[in-house]
This record gives sequence, C-alpha cells and structure tokens, in this order.
Amino acid sequence: MYRGSWSSALGSHWRREVLRTSLWAVPSVEVAAAIGLFVATLAADRAAYRGDFTLPPWVISGTADAARQILTAIAAAVITVIGVVFSIILVTLTLASTQFGPRMLRNFIRDRGTQLTLGTFVATFVYAVLVLVSIGPGPHGDFVPHIGVTVTLALMVADLVVLIYFIHHTATAIQLPQVMASIAKDLSEAIDAQGGAGPGPRPAVPDSGPSSTELLAQMEAGGGVVRATASGYVQFIRLGDLVRFAEQADAVISLSHRPGHFIVEGQPIATVWPPEAAAVVGEALGHAHIAGPYRTLTQDVSFGIDQLVEIAIRALSPAVNDTFTAITCIDWLGDNLCKIVNRWHPTRVHRDTLGRVRVIARLPTYDRLVQRSFEKIRQASSGMPAVMIRELEAISKIMTQTASTGQRRVLLEQAAMIQRANERSVSEEADRADVRRRYEAILTIESRLAQRQAPAAALPAGPGPAS
Repeated sequence: MYRGSWSSALGSHWRREVLRTSLWAVPSVEVAAAIGLFVATLAADRAAYRGDFTLPPWVISGTADAARQILTAIAAAVITVIGVVFSIILVTLTLASTQFGPRMLRNFIRDRGTQLTLGTFVATFVYAVLVLVSIGPGPHGDFVPHIGVTVTLALMVADLVVLIYFIHHTATAIQLPQVMASIAKDLSEAIDAQGGAGPGPRPAVPDSGPSSTELLAQMEAGGGVVRATASGYVQFIRLGDLVRFAEQADAVISLSHRPGHFIVEGQPIATVWPPEAAAVVGEALGHAHIAGPYRTLTQDVSFGIDQLVEIAIRALSPAVNDTFTAITCIDWLGDNLCKIVNRWHPTRVHRDTLGRVRVIARLPTYDRLVQRSFEKIRQASSGMPAVMIRELEAISKIMTQTASTGQRRVLLEQAAMIQRANERSVSEEADRADVRRRYEAILTIESRLAQRQAPAAALPAGPGPAS
C-alpha cells in the first residue's frame, strides 16, 4: 500500500545520499559559514574602530603591516596544507580502488571526516583572505581588524586539531575490517529504510478495483509500452509521484525495472493500462526515474550485498589469497540476511487513496538476495574448506531466523551446493568431514523447525489477514 510519508522519507534519503557523495557540499557550507563569520567580526571591528567599545586585552593588537604579515603567512600555510590533504585523499582513493575495487570509491568520497577536513581548511583560507583585504586606511588611521586576526589564529589552531584527526581517521578508514563494517552498516540502514515500505497503517477505505494479477494479465495482452529516454543505472524511483500521477490519469503503471538495473535508451521501462494513457504517463515516468552511471543503496539493497561479495571474491583470488577477509565478508552477509528475513518487507503493489492499484513495482526477491550472497563466493572458494564452513555456519544462523518453508528452501539449496563443492574439490578427507558436519547441522535445524511448525499447520485455518 502506498504511503506518502514513506515515499517522502526515501526521497529525502536519496537527496541526502547525493549530497553526501560529493566533495563540494560540506566545504561549500563551511565556506558560507566563514563568510558569515567574517561579516560578523568585521562589523564588530568597525564598531571598535569607531570607539563604540573597547577591545578586551586577549584580542591581538598590532599595526596594519604586522596584521598583513600574520594573515599572509597563515593563508599560505593553510593553502599548502590543503594540497597535502588533497594528496592524502588521492592516495586513499587509489588504495581503495586497488584493494577493494572501483565501486568502493564512493564509500570513501562520502566519508564525512574527509569532507569536514577539506571544508575546514578551505573555509579558514577564505576567512584569512577576507580579513587580509579588509585592512586599509580609515579616518582615524589604518583600519586593523583585530578581532578578525584573533579569530584567524583561533581557526588555525582548530585546523591543527582537524589535521591530526584526519590523519588518524584516514589510517583507520582504510583498514579492511573497518571498510567492511562500514559497508555492512550502510546496507543495514538501507534494509531498515526500505523495510518500512511493508504493511503499515491502512487507509479507511478497502482495496477496490481489479487486482494486480488481473491488471498484469491485461497489460501483457495489450498494455501501452513506455520506453527509456536515456541509458544508465536506475538509482531512484519516485513512487509517490507515480502513484499521484497515475491516479490523476486513471491509469495503472507496471514498472519493468527496479533500482540497480541498467536501462538502455529505447528499451521498455514500463507498461501502462489503459494503452492510450502510455503517451501521457511517459513524461511522468521520465521525471520519476532517476538514472546515472553508478548504483546507489537508497532503493537497491542488492548493491550493498554485491559490494561485500566483491571484496570476498577479490580476497579469494590467487593473486591475493586472503581467506580471513572473505570469512569476515561472509559474517557481515549473514548478519544482514538475518535482518532481511526479519525486517525487510518492501511493497510491490502501491494503491491510491481510494484503494485502487496504481503502480506495480519491480523488487528483488528474498531468494535472489540469498543466491547473490553465496553463489559467487562458493564458486570462488572451491577447495577452501575454511570458507565453506563459514558459509554453512552463516546459513545455519539465517535459517534459525526464518519463518517459512520457502525461506528455508533457498538456504538448503545453497547449503547443498556448498556440500557438493566440498565433496568434489576438497582433497583431504578430514577437511571434507568438517564441512560435512556443518551441512548435517543445517539439516538438523531444518528438521527441528519443520517439526515445530507442523502442529501449527495441522490446526484449522482461521480467518486470514485483511488484504
């Protein structure tokens, strides 16, 4: 069911993500703050120059030439440090691209510590230059902004603190466990953000009109097709706008792609019913679909999984052969799959305020998320019993959180494939036995859960939940 508040929250989340993944947003805000601070201190200095009040003794005093020398030295030193900070950022991005993969670069660009450091130094430089140019002749002798010079020195001390923080932060951020934990945290936040798309407060009116199944059958038989006007990865879909527009046009929109899919210009992106509404809906779809050259986590949970999987298979490559990194990735994948089982309930069918179906979205399935979490790692871990054991242990943890036979089925399929790979690729019998015991433990968990749910299934079915 469509809920405007949830759609607005996701839209705000996407806009925050766009701003966060830019190196200019935070520095721009800090530069604006520096300009505002200069205006305030200049007004105070002008008042003190006119004799409106006496400066306190801790404010630095001196001649105009001395103030110019101080401000010139500070500005030159700060711009030099900006170059050093920028060089450190480039080295960090290079290391991240080489060690973690090019898709990890956005995780470092969006780092608040990096943006704050760069913005602080740029803002200090701008403030120092503005104070420097404000020095000049006046009716009562040379005008010297004593308060501005004092504030500049205070900002320089703050810059030293920020520089020390930046060095520590960068040394911590490029550590592999920290990188994986950061990706897992972002994935968990995306799961929570989209988990709210599930059942929630329902409108006062009941569902009405044809069901989504009937509408999809009509669309397949003769719905109008809307084609993409540009190529790129779908980053965000404004579902709330689509629902409102479909309600105004009295149409139903079935989306062919979800965020994370690559769309090609001229290819179908949606089907519309009735067909004659396709021309009108096409413009709204163009505004509602935001596509770009890369994927984001805002509405694409599978992207976070793919990032962890990429680090794992890079670690398992013969050139790296870092088993423990792959094991850590499996631990985080298992943790987030447990959260997906418990909290991730996105809505596929979105209705208007009258309860009529307006938008049918495309969503990743639970089965596919499990498959993409384990399949590539299983294929890359052939002959590595330690990795196979950790995969099976993660599957057993996820299985204990499941609530249906269907959720356990896909986990059992993955466990069976790992066991077959174990028998086929592990040469040592003792190692094969270790993996086999973990697989048998999963079968035991499945048997126990099936027996626990069997009595409940045998009871007479009561009234189902309202749909």
